[in-house]
Amino acid sequence: MNKETPSRIDLKTLGEPVYRGSVQNLYAVPGHLGFIVCETTPAGSVFDVGSIFNIEGNDLNRAIFRHAMYSRLGQTATWQRVQAALLKATTLNADWRDELMVGGLQTMLESGAMTHHVGMLDAETGEIVSTGMPAHPSYYNVVRRFPVMTPPQRNVMGSFVFDYALFHQSTTYVVPLEYIVRFGVTSGSSILRKYEALSEKEQRAFEHELGLTAPMKAWQMLDRPIYDLTSKYEPEDRAVTKQEALLMSGLSVQHFTGTIKMALLGAWAVRDLLDEIGLQLWDLKWEFAVDGDDLLFVDTIDADSFRATSTVTVDGCSLSIHYNKQAMRDYYRLVTADWYAGVNAAKQDAAKTGSPFKGVLKAGQAAGKYPNTPVVDAAFLDLQAKKTALIKQHVLGESDATMIRAGLVETGLAEAEFYRSRGLLAELLKLNGV
Repeated sequence: MNKETPSRIDLKTLGEPVYRGSVQNLYAVPGHLGFIVCETTPAGSVFDVGSIFNIEGNDLNRAIFRHAMYSRLGQTATWQRVQAALLKATTLNADWRDELMVGGLQTMLESGAMTHHVGMLDAETGEIVSTGMPAHPSYYNVVRRFPVMTPPQRNVMGSFVFDYALFHQSTTYVVPLEYIVRFGVTSGSSILRKYEALSEKEQRAFEHELGLTAPMKAWQMLDRPIYDLTSKYEPEDRAVTKQEALLMSGLSVQHFTGTIKMALLGAWAVRDLLDEIGLQLWDLKWEFAVDGDDLLFVDTIDADSFRATSTVTVDGCSLSIHYNKQAMRDYYRLVTADWYAGVNAAKQDAAKTGSPFKGVLKAGQAAGKYPNTPVVDAAFLDLQAKKTALIKQHVLGESDATMIRAGLVETGLAEAEFYRSRGLLAELLKLNGV
């Protein structure tokens, strides 16, 4: 098999996907063993339940954002802007900032970041475009292929654990962690819900684990970003400590620290792009691969993997509007609260038995134990489509940033009116009012 990077791919030769995911499909590249074609879809997934809604145009919008952002990560100019932002940030502890800037940033300033991204396929010619945007953008991005290993579940005296030994026996693989970088904490942050459920003593310990200098609260921008880590290849995402994450990763301490720095620095790069259209980045998630001594950004980066907002004024109150998947999470919580409660109950039942959550939910719905998955209101989905279309226009440079910013605010106000028309505006303000 040819392991050289392909320059053109005929989509007709791809055949069936080698993997069908909740929001994307993966295809093997005929004749090129080391590469994968990633096809984004309009589907959306929240709460680990799989594809349960579609946003029109989101397939192309997400693919374009991903290609543009990964291209930026490979450019030295991006890291020059990140370095400048770090040096200008007055709230950062000087020692912490200096430590962050040692190592990987210096390499990226010289040659850009290493990523698995190869380029986007031109929808008409099949050419793989690495620099700039294809004349005919497509849903298809080409990436370098890395082994994905799933830790087997073991029974230990009646308890269930995941065995990560195989990651210590390989030098090339996708690290089995998600790295979540937080510039601030929103009302919908999973980390806030976890924090509020802890005792006062546990909260102090959790603050220390995350590097917080004050108690956590909603809609709080932090003096410096923090990061937390979750499992990636278990049936459900599970928060893990830094110590456990290191052992799960199979990485040396040096490489593990390198991935953390890359996650933090990459977050500033995304923040730079969103700042231009008035969106405030709160958090995002990254994944990484290791190849010997090399560390690479991998997986997707789009509105499914970051949380960004703008603030609009509604009835004299400041309301944060989400321009990402958090808007869908809030919809399900507020509009279909009974279904959301059923999902959480199914997760608790799955944890007790060690059974896969999706199977427990599906069986429970069939038996009438949990509510069936609802159909999302078409008007709400249309608003989400408008949001991602505006962000796509910014990435493509199709409209002035000021016009994009105004369009995003207009859509946010329309979303508030959607909730008002359903008698839920007060609940939305309670959740996302600042």
